[in-house]
Amino acid sequence: MSLETGQAVEILRAAGEPTRLRILALLAHEELAVLEICRVLDQSQPRVSRHLKLLAEAGLVERFPDGAWVFYRLLTTGDARRLTDELLALIDPGDPILLRDAENLQTVRNERSAEAGAYFARNADHWNEIRSLYVSETAVEAAIMRAAGGGPFKRLVDLGSGTGRMLTLLGPHAEAAVGLDLSQQMLNIARNLVAEAGLTRCELRHGDIFGTRLPGQSADLVVVHQVLHYLGDPGAALREAGRLVAEGGRLIIVDFAPHRLEFLREQHQHRRLGFAESEMERWLHDAGLTKVRAMALPPARGDGLTVKIWTAERVRTSQRSVA
Repeated sequence: MSLETGQAVEILRAAGEPTRLRILALLAHEELAVLEICRVLDQSQPRVSRHLKLLAEAGLVERFPDGAWVFYRLLTTGDARRLTDELLALIDPGDPILLRDAENLQTVRNERSAEAGAYFARNADHWNEIRSLYVSETAVEAAIMRAAGGGPFKRLVDLGSGTGRMLTLLGPHAEAAVGLDLSQQMLNIARNLVAEAGLTRCELRHGDIFGTRLPGQSADLVVVHQVLHYLGDPGAALREAGRLVAEGGRLIIVDFAPHRLEFLREQHQHRRLGFAESEMERWLHDAGLTKVRAMALPPARGDGLTVKIWTAERVRTSQRSVA
């Protein structure tokens, strides 16, 4: 570490309070909105916000507004993060207060998942119709094909497959393909569409984007299409997606640029209202990927959403050694 004495004292003073230490322990799990932290801690918003302000001023957490919501997360790197990790590692894993907080956090997650699952179940039959309300899928798919390249791909992995459109779009150019999704209703629709497309080497699995249980560096093309804005920890999902990318392989992410359409949270279970390029680049570099590029597809209407397509690659070992 290379902290000056004053910096170390400031950090320790900020962390050295029971509620603030509990907040750091919570954010070590995932980024959280202020109201979610209030629910877990069972404390008022003004009190929690005051603690968060002190932690942010000490450089221990990062604050980022997202529409009408405000999220907080631990810094991903740096001396302050390493000191935070060391402090949290000293706490007894069986501490009753942190165990209760973890249980409350799981309750919040379960409610979030139940709401999302019910939404997907209600809308599975016309999912593509819902998507078409926001952006021209024809233009997006043409851009995805350009970003992917012509192939052929030895192995395609589609994380959060939904109705399987990415599999039917890219699958014909892949020797083998795997699609994962947590919604059985979505998987059932995807199986029918994949079968109709004649993709005999395409496998659909019930699986979690945060823990795919697929071999590392096993796919030369990984796709995350319109998934991240539903997730509680997009960075963790991208680390898992990046883990799957083989040397010389590519990750494609399709999502939205930052926007302020709050009704997407209220009516369509969106957790994040788009992603900034700097945020995405940091996550992709943390996942071990480079050559990050972004393409923007503006909406046809002024009140629509801008779709962003990010690509990143895992450089071959030989190329790294030459560089």
